[in-house]
Amino acid sequence: MSLALPWLLVLLPLPLLLRRLLPPLVQPRRALRVPAHLAPAGEAAGLPDLRDTPWLAALAWVLLVLALAGPRVERQADVIPASGRDIVLALDLSGSMEQQDFILDGQPVSRLDAVKQTARAFVAGRTGDRIGLVIFGGRAYVAAPLTYDMGAVVQAIDEAQIGISGRGTAIADGLGLAIRRLDGSEAPSRVVVLLSDGVDTSGSVPAIEAARLAAAHGLRVHTIALGPEDLESRPAARDAVDVATLRAVAEMAGGALFRVRSTPDLQAMAEALDRLEPSPGERPPLRYWQALWIWPAALAALLMAVALLDPRRLTGRRA
Repeated sequence: MSLALPWLLVLLPLPLLLRRLLPPLVQPRRALRVPAHLAPAGEAAGLPDLRDTPWLAALAWVLLVLALAGPRVERQADVIPASGRDIVLALDLSGSMEQQDFILDGQPVSRLDAVKQTARAFVAGRTGDRIGLVIFGGRAYVAAPLTYDMGAVVQAIDEAQIGISGRGTAIADGLGLAIRRLDGSEAPSRVVVLLSDGVDTSGSVPAIEAARLAAAHGLRVHTIALGPEDLESRPAARDAVDVATLRAVAEMAGGALFRVRSTPDLQAMAEALDRLEPSPGERPPLRYWQALWIWPAALAALLMAVALLDPRRLTGRRA
């Protein structure tokens, strides 16, 4: 707790200074002398003298000065403001995502299961962003529109299954649909995170042309090349990822390429992506001052009311 205007506490001795410096108050003499036993009945009704209750008046003055000084306490807001960033995840659900070449918790798992766990953790930490999900195989469709509801996006990720969008790899179609979802957004920062483990085989246009369109609309595209083999090192490998195309897409749209061969690579990728697109949840909490002046002011008003209350006016006689 602190005071907004602590220097106002210098007003505390003001009544004592006024009493010392000002001439004493001269009480007017009564115009009519009456016997002592008739005096109570002849007294005019009026406000009592606060000097009859000096401790109440003093305490009320202290509380009033304290209220003017502005007592306050620092609070922390739990609400995280919107970041102004829209992110669309474009996840490859082609048949090659069934390959069990990732190790998770000591057990071999498919590429899809490893990606799902990482994507869930990434989305859950994006409080303050709007997140959408596009899924593509031979075709592309929107699994979750842009929303602040992270639970809904996580549920859409959990429900994604290989085969529901075909078993091909339409990278350009997935990227193009993500661009369309962001094209109408007015957010100052718009990002596509594209994950694929194969070669663009079903797209209607080259993926690089979709990346050029993204750059023209001010979108940033990060790409994730998933799988142990790639066409650059082993051109004849089955289910190898086209790293060159994904690198060109990222470079064209101002993003970064992440090469993921194992579960640790996937976790490192998520951490690096968090650094490139920091979550508002990682910002310092919002702090503000809660004013408390109303409490001493209300108590001072109550004490003044008690000091000015004259029971004799209610009974018509002295105690």
